[in-house]
Amino acid sequence: VIALTSGSALDEHNAPPAASLLVLRGTVRLTAASGDTELPAGTLHPIPQERHGLLALQDAVVLLTAVND
Repeated sequence: VIALTSGSALDEHNAPPAASLLVLRGTVRLTAASGDTELPAGTLHPIPQERHGLLALQDAVVLLTAVND
């Protein structure tokens, strides 16, 4: 579980082999070279297999589920 205040961000980082992001509260923007995606509360979204970041557009809480080697 990750909580971010509005305007806070997780800097660009590498993706695990498989992962998804469930937005529990607020709205976030998933940023990646292939394009940005705005994710409101209730959205379940796969993490792209490329470097990516996360920006809180509102105070937000997300659940990250990841599979590592």
